[in-house]
Amino acid sequence: MSDVFTLRGPIKKDRLEPKTHSVMRKSLDGTTLTSVDLEPTIFGIEPNMAVLHQVIKAQLAAKRQGTQSTKTRKEVRGGGKKPFNQKGTGNARQGTIRAPHYPGGGIALGPKPRKYDQKTPKKMIRLALYSALSDRASMERIAVLDSFEKWQTPKTKEALNALSAMGLEGKVLVVLGRDDSTAFHAFRNLTHVKTIDAGEINAYDVLDCDWILFTDATLPSTKEAE
Repeated sequence: MSDVFTLRGPIKKDRLEPKTHSVMRKSLDGTTLTSVDLEPTIFGIEPNMAVLHQVIKAQLAAKRQGTQSTKTRKEVRGGGKKPFNQKGTGNARQGTIRAPHYPGGGIALGPKPRKYDQKTPKKMIRLALYSALSDRASMERIAVLDSFEKWQTPKTKEALNALSAMGLEGKVLVVLGRDDSTAFHAFRNLTHVKTIDAGEINAYDVLDCDWILFTDATLPSTKEAE
């Protein structure tokens, strides 16, 4: 039999190998300590734009309260009496003055309370997060700090000085650990800084900020380069 009729399996799209990005690990005063290689499978993949769009759209939809409500003709007060006789007036028959076509009547097909939540698989959420982190890593917008342990008391001025020393401009997402309560109180008064727990980081918050600031404790799967 000719090879023309040989059945073949589906052809998978070639995936690019993850890239390795390096960032300089710094201290609070801006001193460069060491070089850190970011995990390629998290910070070096090709961003999946379709998954990013779907996950972020679902995340924004989940934030909607869905409490809007309008009254139908049976919920509007009044209108229980028939406005005029069924026959003899020459007008169209009417049963209530609270019908939708009357001023002050009910709303036809108006919004009612509902949920906008969308079910998203965990693998898609993880892929969207890795795609967002990889996008920021390719733009060299990932910063790594050793720790916030030097801060004994929360001071907004020290937080501003630290961001300036590290060269972080624009909107900054600071990823904090459980023991970084002092840093949380230091950053919370800054309108251009958003703090988030390491376990709650998501694709939307990553793309919503210009810089992502990690610490040694919150940076996922890293190792110091020799």
